[in-house]
Amino acid sequence: MQFGHFDDANKEYVITRPDTPRPWSNYLGSTEYGAIITNNAGGYSFYKSAAQGRFTRLRFNAVPPDQPGRYIYLRDLDSGDYWSASWQPVGKPLDAFKSECRHGSAYTTITSEYAGIRSETTYFVPLDRNLECWRVRLTNAGPAPRRLSAFTYVEYAGNWNAYNDLINLQYSQHIVKMAIHDGIIDHGTNVNIPPNPENFEDADQGRHSFLALVGAQIAGFDTDRAAFLGPYGTYARPRAVEQGNCTGSIAVGDNGCGVLQANIELAAGETKEFVVLMGVGSAREEGRRAVSEFGNPGKIDGELTKLKAYWHNRMAGLEATTPDPEFNSMLAMWSPFNCLMTFAWSRAASLIYAGERDGLGFRDTVQDMLGVMHMIPQEARDRLELMITGQVSGGGAMPVVKQFAHRPGHEQPPRSEEYRSDDCLWLFNAIPAYVKETGDLSFFRKPLPYADKGEDSVLGHMKRAIKFNLEQCGAHGLPCGLSADWNDCIRLGAEGESVFVAFQLRHALAVYQDICSRFGEEDEWAWARETLGVLDKRLHDHAWDGEWYLRAYRADGAKFGSRDNNEGKIFLSPQAWSVLSGHADAERGAIAMRSLGDKLATEHGLMLCHPAFVDADYRVMRAALFNPGMKENGSIFTHTQGWAIIAETMLGHGDEAWRYFRATLPGAWNDRAEIREIEPYVYCQFTHGRPSPRFGASRVPWLSGSAAWSYFAATQHILGIRPDYDGLWIDPCVPGAWARFDVTRRFRGKIVKITVRNPRGVQKGIRMVTLNGRPIEGSFLRAGDLRAQNDIVAEMG
Repeated sequence: MQFGHFDDANKEYVITRPDTPRPWSNYLGSTEYGAIITNNAGGYSFYKSAAQGRFTRLRFNAVPPDQPGRYIYLRDLDSGDYWSASWQPVGKPLDAFKSECRHGSAYTTITSEYAGIRSETTYFVPLDRNLECWRVRLTNAGPAPRRLSAFTYVEYAGNWNAYNDLINLQYSQHIVKMAIHDGIIDHGTNVNIPPNPENFEDADQGRHSFLALVGAQIAGFDTDRAAFLGPYGTYARPRAVEQGNCTGSIAVGDNGCGVLQANIELAAGETKEFVVLMGVGSAREEGRRAVSEFGNPGKIDGELTKLKAYWHNRMAGLEATTPDPEFNSMLAMWSPFNCLMTFAWSRAASLIYAGERDGLGFRDTVQDMLGVMHMIPQEARDRLELMITGQVSGGGAMPVVKQFAHRPGHEQPPRSEEYRSDDCLWLFNAIPAYVKETGDLSFFRKPLPYADKGEDSVLGHMKRAIKFNLEQCGAHGLPCGLSADWNDCIRLGAEGESVFVAFQLRHALAVYQDICSRFGEEDEWAWARETLGVLDKRLHDHAWDGEWYLRAYRADGAKFGSRDNNEGKIFLSPQAWSVLSGHADAERGAIAMRSLGDKLATEHGLMLCHPAFVDADYRVMRAALFNPGMKENGSIFTHTQGWAIIAETMLGHGDEAWRYFRATLPGAWNDRAEIREIEPYVYCQFTHGRPSPRFGASRVPWLSGSAAWSYFAATQHILGIRPDYDGLWIDPCVPGAWARFDVTRRFRGKIVKITVRNPRGVQKGIRMVTLNGRPIEGSFLRAGDLRAQNDIVAEMG
């Protein structure tokens, strides 16, 4: 079943049926003023943090799961009939109510038509502003004049701290003080206490937001939720809308809301427009300034045009045309936009993440950068530096870096039992990715502080990360898993060993050795080479299980991920990373990946492990917390798919890599959206695996490492356009059926247009390349040979 389609020309996803299996959402704004909006205008707005700056309310896991939101109610003054400009919350019958939602790059437009009235509402946050605009256009499509009332609705948080607002009701129900000044609603909390902008995390400071309406005469208002909805009213049937008039209520305590009523007359065929402005600050100051600045419809149109241009330019780092239209649609807009939103918000703001992960998770954020390096290298560098300063002097990392409160050199280190073994090893993916993208080798020498004390060069931070794992090895000489080793459901502690992290460590040593070679650091190079050799022998002797690699050793030597186990016989991660790390030779790598495909592949992607856990030692293998086929217990964990895809391309298996990639490509499920259920334009955390009765249904959309790893795998390993320190590789690994594809990439301020032809139907290998009409040797484009504009033709064979 299909609920919408991709509009590549406008970089939009168009939802043509509002009754999607779940709310399909989009992101507005920036990391200063952020907002989430769904295809039925649900969602919430927040300042800096969805956990500590959420000033509009959302009830997570409610029914429906995206209410309340940003609503426009419309009422016919003559008939008394009323509806909402979005299908929900009123929910008129779909045989009478027509709706279309266009999600774009940080804006959403919802159009509807009901009873001869057409409405179009565009929601967006203007660039560099702490406010949002709802541009509403109403058209009378009928032959007779119409008289309407329009009502805004937004429900305010009692306290900007989400926990206080939703849980600590004995406090937050008694601190709201609403007001109205010159027709602008003022939402105040703790108004008797002064603001404390220097300490954002102070939940008890005085704070304000405003709501204004320009372009129409205000006929009434309500700021008390109970007065507007009625004591037993609902969002579908607000009492004030049913009765046709607001009450003029002013909420002091209990629950505030933002309702402004405007009465509008429309001649036949006439269109009228008004704009709703909501933002951070008081009605008297910031609200008045917003009305003055945005009271002109031409200003709104101009700001929306600027916004689209800004985001489209940010995503212009890579464009591609391939034989697969859904892949093209994802690359044109939604994969890079998904990566940018994940980069912005880590795991802190969505319809699923309710504020329990405030700030930037260390391991998540470092990996998320892989998806945006080519688009926003300077911003990525700034974020990378921030995360490096989240490493403590002992070599481990703080689990979360709060970007709005982080104080390098003065943070308290985690307790020893809180360290995770993988955290800083992801730096060996992200740091080289930045340097290869920009050519900025000096970054390795830049001094940066540790989180707690002292400082070191970036390269010094990297060595400290390696030593952290080398200093904590178990009986087989492999690194210990500590509180988690990427998989939060494997708790190996200070003595149990992680084969997965051993492969990560092997990769880290190889990267470090290469960097030291470039800088002429002979002693460091020799140390890394010797250490890598020792680790390779330990992996060879203790990690291979006959047909695949083990996952881990428990402290007492018991194996996980072994053919001898009844549950969790094989895991995806060590098979893929045996190849990614460079440890597995061609024979073992091929055997391991073949075992992975035989035992873990499904039509929806590769399961994380198999069989699922039921009777395992839950103190170590915490996957048994989940039902079989869900989350870490044998689901199709999308984050890991990119690793397997990269491994297959390294082995030259283009058909297999593409099969795995397309199984979890969101757009590939667009015409079967009722199976996947979530948005068919963004990645998710996991899809229910074969043991689950919900097999094929996907969960936790938008904010997941799967966005970056899938994009990274697709662009740098399937399409094979891969930066290196001295230039750009053309090294595709594609299905043999692909006869041609084209890529345009921005690289170090230059444009590189690449046509790859595959007349022999091979999966990997380049036989000839021309650069600007001149044949070159090999398939590596040296940065110094590139012009401002470049045309490259490569032939596979």
